[in-house]
Parts: sequence; structure tokens; C-alpha cells
Amino acid sequence: MTQREIDAIRKLLTSKPRPVGWAERRARLDEVGSVWPVATDIRCESVDCDGVRGEWSLAPGSDAAKVLLYFHGGGYCSGSILSHRRMVTEAGRAMGMRTLAIDYRRAPEHPFPAQHEDALKAWRFLRRQGIPAGHIAVGGDSAGGNLTLSLINRLRAENAELPGCAWLVSPWTDLTMSGNTLAIKDAIDPLIHKAYLEELADAYAPPPLDRRDPLISPLFCDLRGFPPMLIQVGSAETLIADATRLAEAAGIADVDVRLEIWPHMIHAWPVWNAGLEDGRRALATAGEFIRMRIRQPG
Repeated sequence: MTQREIDAIRKLLTSKPRPVGWAERRARLDEVGSVWPVATDIRCESVDCDGVRGEWSLAPGSDAAKVLLYFHGGGYCSGSILSHRRMVTEAGRAMGMRTLAIDYRRAPEHPFPAQHEDALKAWRFLRRQGIPAGHIAVGGDSAGGNLTLSLINRLRAENAELPGCAWLVSPWTDLTMSGNTLAIKDAIDPLIHKAYLEELADAYAPPPLDRRDPLISPLFCDLRGFPPMLIQVGSAETLIADATRLAEAAGIADVDVRLEIWPHMIHAWPVWNAGLEDGRRALATAGEFIRMRIRQPG
């Protein structure tokens, strides 16, 4: 079942030639990410987070006093609330909390640090709603995982309260592209290849920016004092080393960290959870992790 389902997702992703222009790439990711609609029992509501577009979601029985703040993937250049809506809303169901998905500004029109400014606005918006920091989980996939870590790094630098935990799916943590699995897994990853990442990095953090800056490549961040984090990555993706090296760095820094490597899964596979059992299982294990670490209101 697992192999048949992931093969179907691979077929979906490779059914058309890879788009070239930014507009075409964005449209394609929205298309393949929204093949399965949001469940009919989910309530979604648009919100203006002090100038940053967001979307609330709430599943029946979830606790609106606790929130998953989510940053979508797409290499900082693509991805949207639409492309990740099914993943985010079902994550909220699994975690038993409300979700706030963020449409941060994208490169190349808005390079670094525009995305960080939007992430901070979204965080401060949540805090002004009266949501305690410890009742917030911050998460993201791919570039959204990068942004999650960078937000926590910025909050720590401000001596601000940190979120209760972090959820990182296929995180892109190293924009210097030094991970050895970029080569080892190149032939089996249908989505992410080094030349493509170089193009995205040039758009997001163009020269002369130093891509070893911990705010650009959080793999090189001092993780001491970070909240608990769950890292989930597929065995069939080139960014395994970005995840495993992050887990090692977190462990060295005495962070409560769990690393999960899912056999045969591709980059950001929970996006297609509606048609992929291992996508649903990954959300379920993330839900268990976060429920245990987000403090109860009061």
C-alpha cells in the first residue's frame, strides 16, 4: 500500500514538465498541493496579521486557545496558503489546536529578510491576541522549516518568550548546500536537486549575503535554549542531511529533539496526506509530540 500510494504521488508530481518562470512554478505548486480539498468539517477564516495575510483553521473538538503557527515551503519563492491548506488543517486536527497559516512575502520580489519580518509580525499578532508563547507550536516544511528556526533564533536574541515547541518537515537548513545527500539521493528525489536549490538560494539570499549566516542557514545556529523540536524527513529526499545534521546539533545543544526518517517518503510528503497513509501517520505522530509539549491553558 505504502509503495503504491507514494508512486501515485510521484506520478502526480512528474505528470507535467517542470515549470520555468516564477509565476508558472507558483501555479504548479498550488495545483499539485490542492489536488485534495480541505475536509468539509474544517472551518477556515482569512485574517490580516498586521499587514501579513493569514488563515485560521479549526477542526471540531480542537482547542482554540492553543495555536499551530505554520510557514509553508516552496524554497521561499513558491508555496502559499492554498498549496498547504490540506496539510495545515489536518495537522491542526491531529494536534487538537487552532492553526494560523501565513502567506509571507516571497523571493525574488522580496528577498531576505522580508520573510523574517513577516514571521515576526505573525508571532507578535498571535501574542497580542492573548495567546501565551507556551501555547503556540511553530512549524513549517522545507523553507518554512528554515523560517521556523530563524524566528525562534530572533526571538531568543530579543530575550522574548519562545514557543512551546517546533515542528520541522523536510527542513531546508543549509543554504550553502554542503549536505552529502544532495548527491547520494539525487537520482531518486523527484523534486529537490542541487541546481534548483542554488537557483532558489540566489533569489532569496543573493550575493554578497553570507549563506552561512545562522539566520539564512539555521544549521549553523547555536541551538542552546531552543524549545523541543520534532524533525520529520523522508528517506527518498536529497535534504536528509539537512535534517540529520540539525538533529545532531540540537542534541549536542541539549535540546529535546526527535528525528524521524520515513522510509520511501519524498520531500514534504504530508502535503498529500489525503491520498497517502504515511502522510496521515506523520501528522498523527506530530500531533502526539506537540500535544505532550504544549502547556495546558491556565
